[in-house]
Amino acid sequence: MTDQVIANENTDTRPVLLSVRDLRVWFELRRFGLGHAGYVRAVDGVKFDLHEGEAIAVVGESGCGKSSLMKAILSLYKPTQGEIWFQDRNLAKESRAAIRWYRSQVGYVQQDPYGALAPFMTVKRILEEPLIINGVKSATEREERILKAMEEVKLFPQSDYLGKFPHMLSGGQQQRVVIARSMLLGPKLLVADEPVSMLDASVRVEILKLLRNLQQRYNLAVIYITHDLSTVRYFSERIFVMYAGQLVEKSPVDRLIENPQHPYTLALLSATSDPDANNALVMRDVPPGEPPSLVKPPSGCHFHPRCPHMIKGVCDVKDPVDIETEPGHFVACWLYDKK
Repeated sequence: MTDQVIANENTDTRPVLLSVRDLRVWFELRRFGLGHAGYVRAVDGVKFDLHEGEAIAVVGESGCGKSSLMKAILSLYKPTQGEIWFQDRNLAKESRAAIRWYRSQVGYVQQDPYGALAPFMTVKRILEEPLIINGVKSATEREERILKAMEEVKLFPQSDYLGKFPHMLSGGQQQRVVIARSMLLGPKLLVADEPVSMLDASVRVEILKLLRNLQQRYNLAVIYITHDLSTVRYFSERIFVMYAGQLVEKSPVDRLIENPQHPYTLALLSATSDPDANNALVMRDVPPGEPPSLVKPPSGCHFHPRCPHMIKGVCDVKDPVDIETEPGHFVACWLYDKK
């Protein structure tokens, strides 16, 4: 078996904006009176490059490490090991002032819009706060930025919303306020954590279209965190499949949907809801068992206890490496090792 690691993930010629290198985020467990009791390996050796203006999706079931990866990228969690580079700056070695600058370059769209908005603040105050914190002293400039951001997310006439509190808005309007806030400082990267999962189905498409339009208009790089594979093809260029803290497949979206290769990706696609009522009672071929504990993950490939194609003595022993099965399509699976 080969120990090669493919360095060039794709042939994208755009400059790299964000580079995640062998990232690990482990949380220490402590028992009362007994000290150290192990680690929760939420993110365990993740690596990828994100280019300027590129939209990627990170997908996987609940508990796979998506949110921990996102919070490490937002510099809310400190990496246990590995590096996160933004515009050739290693965030792990930057000062607090530099981290503050970095956060002004990154917009964040939360999953729960109502929980993301202070209930005692009006929309105007919510949108004004990040501008004040980041040193925009002119009240006139703050007002101009707020009105422009609200127009971009289609909250107009703006005067109808500025004096309202979050509970006076619908879920879709609340999420538009969250998106407007994320765009106020002119970010280069937007992190969207399940941005439509809390919204009515009728509103989800509108919000995704809005995010896509903003991404294209401002050449934003976007990391779209989701468990819903049915939405990623309409929003992202590449898709990363995450399982038990690791990325098991990375590919352009259309290629992965048409030709999924990792057994876990196949299982995810099998579990995706089908709008055809005739398929409602069709039994789906999903792998047995449950996701592993991140405190004591299996040796070798973390998916091997559930995998129908497990190679004994290989998959249960050796950590898989990224193997390029076709241009730009990488899978961490020993089934595709040709050596």
